[in-house]
This record gives sequence, C-alpha cells and structure tokens, in this order.
Amino acid sequence: PYYLGNLFYDKRQYDDAIAYWELSAELDGQFPTTLRNLGIAYFNKRNDEHKALACFEKAFALDPSDDRLCMELHQLYKRLNRSPEERKAFLEANLNTALERDDIYLEWVSIHNFLGEYDKALDMITKRQFHPWEGGEGKASGQYVFSLVEIAKERIQALDFAGAIELLTRAQTYPYNLGEGKLFGAQENEIFYWLGCAYEALNDIDTANSYFIKATEGLDEPSAAVFYNDQQPDKIFYQGLAWDKLGRQDKAASIFTKLISYSGQHLNDNIKIDYFAVSLPNLLIFEDDLDIRNKVHCLFMKGLGHLGLDETEAAEQSFSKVLELDSEHLGAKIHSIMPIQQKKV
Repeated sequence: PYYLGNLFYDKRQYDDAIAYWELSAELDGQFPTTLRNLGIAYFNKRNDEHKALACFEKAFALDPSDDRLCMELHQLYKRLNRSPEERKAFLEANLNTALERDDIYLEWVSIHNFLGEYDKALDMITKRQFHPWEGGEGKASGQYVFSLVEIAKERIQALDFAGAIELLTRAQTYPYNLGEGKLFGAQENEIFYWLGCAYEALNDIDTANSYFIKATEGLDEPSAAVFYNDQQPDKIFYQGLAWDKLGRQDKAASIFTKLISYSGQHLNDNIKIDYFAVSLPNLLIFEDDLDIRNKVHCLFMKGLGHLGLDETEAAEQSFSKVLELDSEHLGAKIHSIMPIQQKKV
C-alpha cells in the first residue's frame, strides 16, 4: 500500500493516496517515510496541522539520524510559527543531524541572529563551506551580511567607529566559503548608510556624504517581494534615512509616506503565483499562505515608514503585528529595537 500511495499522490488522487498510506502505517507503523508522506498530505491537502505534526514527530522519533526529516520537521515548526527559542532547542537537541545539511544549518544561524547572538552567528557562517542549492540563493550571504551589519551597529554604539567601518567594508565582499557570489546591482543601502554614520561620527563629512549618496541609490517605489532578489522595503527605508542625512527631509518624508501608503493599499491583497518560478525564498515543502506572507510584508513596510517619520509608537505596533504572524522576522526584530537616536549618530 505504501507504493500505491506514492503512485496515487503523483497522479494527484490525494484521498486515495492518503488512504493507502494510512493502511501502510497500520500494517507497519515503524517505517518513517510513510508517516512523513502522510504528514505532508495532511498539511497540504487536508489542512490538518495536528495530524501532520503528529506524523512528522513520530517519523523523526523513529529515525533521528535522517537529516531530511530533521529539516522538514523544523520547517513544519517554523510554518506553525513556533518560537525561535523553541526551534533552537530542537536543533541543539539534534545537533549532529542538523549539521549534515546547509539549509537547516542556516536556519540555526538565523535563529542566533534573531536572538542577537551576532558574533556566534558570524562564527558559524565563516567556519562552514556552503554549497548552492535551488531555493537557497541569497541565504548564506544574507546571514553573513546581516551579522556583520548588526555587529557594526554595536561598534557604532560603543563609539568604535573604525571597527564598524572595517566590518561594513568586509560585508561588501562575499568570501568563497559562502558558495555564491554577489549579484550584479545588489542593493546595499543599509551598509552604505551605516558607513556614512560612522564617518560622520569621525567628522569626515565628505566621506560620510559620499556614502549617504550611495545609500540613496536604487528603486524607491515599494512593491511585492516574492523572490529573494526582489527589492526589499528596508532598502527603501535606508534610502530615506540617507536623504534625511543629506538635508533632503522632503525627499525622506516622501519615501516613508510611500511605504505607509503602499501597505494600506495592498495589505489585504489576494496573492497568487500562477506560473513556474525559481528562486523562491524558501524550499516549499509545506504550502505557504501567500496572503499572510503579503500581510507580513505590508505591515513591516508600514512599520518602517512610521519609524522613518519618528512615529515610534505606530512603528512598534506594526512590528509587533509582524512578529505575531512571523515569530522570526529579522527585520521587524532589529527595527523594533532600533533606538530613534541611532538614526542620528
């Protein structure tokens, strides 16, 4: 019955597939793959989160050395919005298995970054050789840059401006071990903005302004961000901050207002991807709710707009809503704790 379940699932006869896999599990409840397949079918075709989770947890308990099962169970925890702390504990309890795959290793790195353990995250990234995979584009480099920028911001707060400059300069070059190069035209607005702040603090105004000018470059029209190389709203946010530093408060206010306006217009959009697409941000084992993802995107954008306008209470409300829907949203986390004074270093 296990093989019949596979056949019927391939032919999109999902009810028959589930029935045969259930029969297979009754006959032999010790075969993890049957339970794993049932878990995917329950989640994606029956919208039954509880049965899906029970199947996956039992499957992984039967074979805790299966690195793919470990990755998929963690993805299910993440899809169910389990807290980063809870998922970190799961990965650390199954560390040997988690270390086998780049994708789940980077999930572990991301959790460290989310929890503010930037030095630990950077150390984890620099000591591993990553390999490219479909759906993983930009993940290793994204965590690498994020770690360096956040450590640099800490250096700025500690008045170690030279140290911050070194880290931000380093963030512009991807080391070989990341397994991917930097895309042509990659937007690095946050890097240039913080470089400008560091040089401004050193009273090197000409160099500071040159970086602020670079930080204003790029598209400044908000849009949906479905693929990993789409324009992200925080890039636009740092454009606005840079314009403010250059004395163009009118331009900055216009950018921040556009972020808020876009959010209001598109918060409740019905999102569909009705064509074959590569480079989606995640390996989609479990069907994603694109409407919720869009809501998260718009709320984050709204929070950034309010933060740029110094409307900190409204910004915090938006970021809190983002974190309710996505408990490991790095952007909402770092900007919700970004002191307004930090923009004016």
